[in-house]
Amino acid sequence: MRIARFSIDGNVAFGAIEGEKQDELVLDIIKGIPFADYELSGTKVPVGKVRLLPPVLPNKVVAFGRNYAEHARELGNEVPEAPFAFFKPSTSVIGPGDEIQYPSFSQEVHHEAELAVVIGRMCREVPRERVKDVIFGYTCANDITARDVQKREKQWARAKGFDSSCPLGPWVETGLDPSDLTIQLTVNGQQRQLGRTSEMIHSVEDLIVNISEAMTLLPGDVILTGTPAGVGPLNVGDEVAVTIEGIGTLTNKVVKRG
Repeated sequence: MRIARFSIDGNVAFGAIEGEKQDELVLDIIKGIPFADYELSGTKVPVGKVRLLPPVLPNKVVAFGRNYAEHARELGNEVPEAPFAFFKPSTSVIGPGDEIQYPSFSQEVHHEAELAVVIGRMCREVPRERVKDVIFGYTCANDITARDVQKREKQWARAKGFDSSCPLGPWVETGLDPSDLTIQLTVNGQQRQLGRTSEMIHSVEDLIVNISEAMTLLPGDVILTGTPAGVGPLNVGDEVAVTIEGIGTLTNKVVKRG
C-alpha cells in the first residue's frame, strides 16, 4: 500500500494511493494515523487536487554514510567496516515539489539519491529477526549536501543539516522488499546516478540493528541508507528527481535561498 500525507483546503491528512497512471491517482482518506489502528474512509480525492507533503514528519532522521563502496571511493574515502551514522534535523525535511534552497554559505551543493526507511513503531535494541516488524515502509530521499562545507568543517551538521536538505516522498510504500531495487537520479532529465540497493555494504537490517542499539526509534523516524556512486553538483534552477523501483519519483527544484 502507498500511504501519502497531503493537504487540501487547509486540512492535513493521510490517504492511501489508488491507481497506477499518474494522472488517474486518487487518495482514499485515512481515518486516524497510519502508525496506529486506522481504516479507510471511502472518501476519495484525486491526487492532482491536493498538495503532497513530506510523507512523515520524523522526530529524527538517522543517515548512514559511505554505504556504497563506489560512492566512498569516488570521494576518496575508505569503506567503513561498521555502519557510519550521522543526523539530519527534522527542519531539513521537505516534500515532493518543494524547493531545495541553495545555502548562502556553500558554493558546492551535491545531490545524493537514497532509499529511506520509515519506522512504524517505538523500538530499541531490535534483534535482526524482528527488524521487519518495526518498519512501516519505504520512500525516496535526497541527502542534499554542501560538499565544500563538509570537507572544510569535518563535522557534518551544517553541511547536511541545513533547511531543505532532506527531500522525502512522494509517499511511503508499505509492501516492498528493499534488498534489490533500482535507484536512480536525474538532473534536468539527464541521468546522474544509477545503482541497486543490493550494492549496499550494510543492509537495512544491519543499519536498524546498529542504530537501535544506541537509541530509541519512534514511529515516523527515518533511516537514510546511503547513496550509490555518481553524486555531483546542483545549481540554482536545476530540477532533480530521485526514482526508486517499486516506490515512485521524488522531484524538487533548486532555488536561491531568499
